[in-house]
Amino acid sequence: MSESLHTVGTLPAERRPGCPFDPPAELIEAREHGPISRYTHPGGKPGWMITGYDLVRSVLADPRFSSRKELLNVVDFELPPAPPGEFLLMDEPQHGRYRKPLVGRFTARRMRLLTERIEQITADRLDAMEAAGPSADLVTAFAKPIPTMVICELLGVPYEDRDSFQEQIDTFMNGETSDEDLMAAYTATQEYLERLVAAKRAHPTDDVLSELTDSDLTDEELKGVSLILLAAGFDTTANMLSLGVFALLRNPGQLDALRADPTLVDQAVEELLRYLSVAKSFMRTALEDVEVGGHTIEAGTTVVLSYHTANRDPERFADPHALDLHRKPAGHLAFGHGIHLCLGAQLARVEMRVALAALFRRFPTLRLAVPAEDVALRPETADIYGVKSLPVTWDA
Repeated sequence: MSESLHTVGTLPAERRPGCPFDPPAELIEAREHGPISRYTHPGGKPGWMITGYDLVRSVLADPRFSSRKELLNVVDFELPPAPPGEFLLMDEPQHGRYRKPLVGRFTARRMRLLTERIEQITADRLDAMEAAGPSADLVTAFAKPIPTMVICELLGVPYEDRDSFQEQIDTFMNGETSDEDLMAAYTATQEYLERLVAAKRAHPTDDVLSELTDSDLTDEELKGVSLILLAAGFDTTANMLSLGVFALLRNPGQLDALRADPTLVDQAVEELLRYLSVAKSFMRTALEDVEVGGHTIEAGTTVVLSYHTANRDPERFADPHALDLHRKPAGHLAFGHGIHLCLGAQLARVEMRVALAALFRRFPTLRLAVPAEDVALRPETADIYGVKSLPVTWDA
């Protein structure tokens, strides 16, 4: 392997034909040259691209790299700070102020206690699929409704508002919305959350948002926290479910192994998280000069951390481009690492274990209803990768 410094000109616009689950070829090539490359941001600003597992993990744990939105050096104008409560784009101590009140509400134990309710939600969706079948778009019939229902119940979004809320979140997360429509959806969601926070303050119910009204967070901060939880809790899991089913249907030997041994589901979830890495990349900005992989990242420079190539790093994972449900979990980075490790990781795991197991148990003959190459993929411009629709059928 050559360790010469490689250059990535720009982020790839699409994936190789016939390879919907692999990172774009340009990023795989960059990792083959070495774990770090020069990179030019779309706005023309020079930066770095980190594709190796060890280096991505080290940067995520290094406080000399910032998550702050206003420090992102990727365009020719100054970006504003993240709105109050939107803690993904903040550093300590602001990040901790918003995250700490939530940590105890998203523990593995509390998420396991939700299992029975998630099983019921999943069963209801499968009942509806079967009644309307024997064909369906798995995205709209299964993958989106389950996490939407779960996260809305956790936060206390009224049942009658859930469909419209899902539609608004999808509009500003799909990577294809015009700037005008994106801002309209974002504004409508913000206005809705403002009303929801006020309602929880006036009449608390049994949900996370009502519990948070007892903290010192302001209404504006609660609105921002709610937006992060609802968007992340819906979009990432929905795309993992639909893309995960697509990957299993395209790897029939692996799907047969899961059907033959349902106890494989925990390992299957971890392997799908590694293999698909739907949250493709994140960015960090150096607060001072930092040496990374033998190269100096100058203060003020923004680096792109490529999660999907890190999770396909051959120095970390044997035969990394193969989906192998018997692979032992080995610390993938699908949920990130460090202080920004995904707060909802345990919730996503429970949802995936329950939903995937139930789907293939209910529909043992589930298969694609269209050729694999005709499945519409989300564009690379979307923050979260996935499929737009997944037509499936089964024997009635």
